[in-house]
Amino acid sequence: MSYAVISLGGKQYRVRPGERLLVDKLATDEGATFNPRVLLVGGDGTTDLSPTTTVTARVVGHQLGEKIRIGKYKKRTGYRKHNGYRSRLTQIEIESIGSAKKPAAAKKAEAPKAVPVPKAAQTEPVPRAEAPKAEAPKAEAAPKPAAAPKAEAPKAEAAAEAPSRTAHPPKGYDDLTVAQIAEAASGWRRPNLEAALEHERANANRKGAIAAIESALAAKEDGS
Repeated sequence: MSYAVISLGGKQYRVRPGERLLVDKLATDEGATFNPRVLLVGGDGTTDLSPTTTVTARVVGHQLGEKIRIGKYKKRTGYRKHNGYRSRLTQIEIESIGSAKKPAAAKKAEAPKAVPVPKAAQTEPVPRAEAPKAEAPKAEAAPKPAAAPKAEAPKAEAAAEAPSRTAHPPKGYDDLTVAQIAEAASGWRRPNLEAALEHERANANRKGAIAAIESALAAKEDGS
């Protein structure tokens, strides 16, 4: 089988009829044919270095090649730069080299034609009569059991009475001196005075403080 060496875009390609290859983008429109420069023709044991044979090629389409990434880096300067590049390519197909054309595609094997069936054999089968289906009697729905009466929750008893507040000595009582207690006791309420008296008897048991609190309690009773 003959082959040829052609030149396109400053590059050389070894081609055969029917072969497709990617070359640098050409100015030829898609679907058009052109004749590249032929450098050599060979085949069948002969080689022609100055051929007069023409090669016919057809442009299949234009496309972009794979993306190539380019990175630049400078030491100890923090300089980094990345670029990308995609080549513009054209796919061509070699249609013929001289009189040698690309091999024709093999024809698909034709499917065998269906043999016609005689009319006698085309009798349709008689459909069988289907027996009527007996409907099963529907089961009557069982009556739903009556809902049991809800047990009434026992009524909540009356809320218990709120516990009475426990009286406490006036705020900061432990830090007061006897003189301060004697001066401020007359302004305390009776529950606070009673709580202060119990606290004083149970803890400090200061006679002056006890006397001042008892005097204030007596004044409260006389005033009431």
